[in-house]
Formats: sequence, structure tokens, C-alpha cells
Amino acid sequence: MTQPRKRLVSYSDTVYYHCIARCVRRAFLCGKDPVTGFDFEHRRQWIVDRLQELSSVFAIDLCAYAVMNNHYHVVVRVNLEQAAAWADDEVAAQWCQLFRGPDCVQRWMKGYPLEEAECYQVQQCINLWRERLIDLSWFMRCLNESIARMANQEDGCTGRFWEGRFKSQALLDDRALLACMAYVDLNPIRAAIAQSPEQSDYTSIQERIDQPDENRLRPFSDTADDAEGIPFTFRGYLELVDWAGRVVRSDKRGTIPDDLPPILTRLGMNPTELAKFLVNKQNFPRAIGPLEHMRRMAQSLGGHFFKGTAIGKRLCSAPV
Repeated sequence: MTQPRKRLVSYSDTVYYHCIARCVRRAFLCGKDPVTGFDFEHRRQWIVDRLQELSSVFAIDLCAYAVMNNHYHVVVRVNLEQAAAWADDEVAAQWCQLFRGPDCVQRWMKGYPLEEAECYQVQQCINLWRERLIDLSWFMRCLNESIARMANQEDGCTGRFWEGRFKSQALLDDRALLACMAYVDLNPIRAAIAQSPEQSDYTSIQERIDQPDENRLRPFSDTADDAEGIPFTFRGYLELVDWAGRVVRSDKRGTIPDDLPPILTRLGMNPTELAKFLVNKQNFPRAIGPLEHMRRMAQSLGGHFFKGTAIGKRLCSAPV
């Protein structure tokens, strides 16, 4: 049964989430239609551009993404500290990059004097916008609505372009984050669209490789105690993705390489279960992580357990 978003997202348990949006009836988001011959490849750049724009507006950082023919993946980190540190005028400036806002806010931003009732309305708007700028649903809404409008205009039609709503998956610890980012970056390889990460167009790993100093993705950390980045080194992540990509291709022949990247041992990951996770992620559990973390998040959301705890237990069985 479909769960309300408030039962799936808990910032007190994790600020990392994996989201997927898929076209309705598996229609073309990108790719080439063999029936009509129409090429939709240019729509991939629409999504990348919009993701970069929204990540500069919202207090939500991009960690990984991949744009496929009829769906896309994105891994994000909700930056609660950034939103809390914004001054009121910064919140208004961020929000008004996407929406105009009431006239009283426009006049307040220009320094015009306001009545007491108008000041109260401005403050109410600021408080609401600060919450929305860390809201995963608003981020995905602003992304999907704009793409749907552009696609429908190009197709000369109206109506629903996306499925009912996006899927979200909580990533409860560093191992879950690492596995999910690798899974997302390896999507083109698994779909036989590319043969290596550097050839995987419209993915975060290709952007990190091609634009090491200019990308807008959340950076990797050089040290374990660096709270400003993803808690892995970029070199270690590249080694993992390269290894996992070879596992995805060779695992179908029943072989797994013996030379595992040091990062797996350091994080206490089970390499066999990681390989299974990357090869065939058929179901979509509501959260991934150690069993005790999943139980804790389920309790904070008013439940007792999450479906899919067996995956988290196998994937993150050893203590960090």
C-alpha cells in the first residue's frame, strides 16, 4: 500500500535519500523511438540542467544521478544546517528564483516600508519557504513539473507525463549511501548503454571525472572527520565503481573478482551481498541500512519495522 511521504522521510534518522521518477506507461523520457524515429536524447540535458538549478536554490545537495530512457535516479543530501543558517532575506531570494511570491514580500525585499500586518505576512512566508527549501517533495515537484511541461509542449499533448509520484528510499548509513550511489552511477552500464563509467553520459560519475573542479555535486571527503563532504575519498569511490562494474558484467557468468577495493573492508561491507544488490535490485525497500538503524527509523515514523530489512541486514551485516 502506498505510504504518505511523512512516513517515508525522517530527517532525524538520515538526510540522505535515493529518489526515482518514471514516465507514465513507460513512455519515452529520453532515447530514440524506433517506431517514429523521433530522437528524445536532448531531454537528458533538460534534467541535468534542472537538477543543477534546483540544487543551487534548495538546501539539497546532489550526490549522484543517472538519466535513463524512461526514468531517472537521484541521490541527495538534505542540508539542514545550510537552511537554518540562511538569513530571512536569503530565504526569500532563494525561493523567488523559482516563484514570484506575494507583493508584500517583493516590496520588503526592495526595502519599502510595510504595515504591521504585512510584516507578519512576510515572516509567515519566510518561515514556510525555509521549510520548503529542505522539503524533498517540493524539490522533486519543481523538477518533475518543469520537465513534464516541456515534454508535453514538445509532444503537442496534455496530461500526465510521470507516474503518480516519485519513489524515495532512505539511506541510513555510509554503507547504504555508498552502495546506492554506485548502483545509480552504474545504471547505463547495466543497461548496456555504456561500457565504462567515463563513457556513461548524463551520470554524476562522468560529471565528476570530466569536471573535477566545476561540478555542482556534493564533494567527497579527503578525511574521515570531514563533515562537509560525502564520507569517502573520490579515488576510493572510483575504484569501487570500476570494480562493481566488472562484477555486474562477470557475475552473469558466475564469477566475482577476488581483488576487492580497500574501501569495502574499511566500511565493513559484505562484497557478495553488494554484488547481488548492484546486479539485480528488483524490489525497492523503503530504507537501506543496518538493522538497528532501520528499526529506529521505523519507530520514529510510528511503525515497528520496514519491509526490506533482510536486504539491509545482509548488505550491512558487519559493524563499522
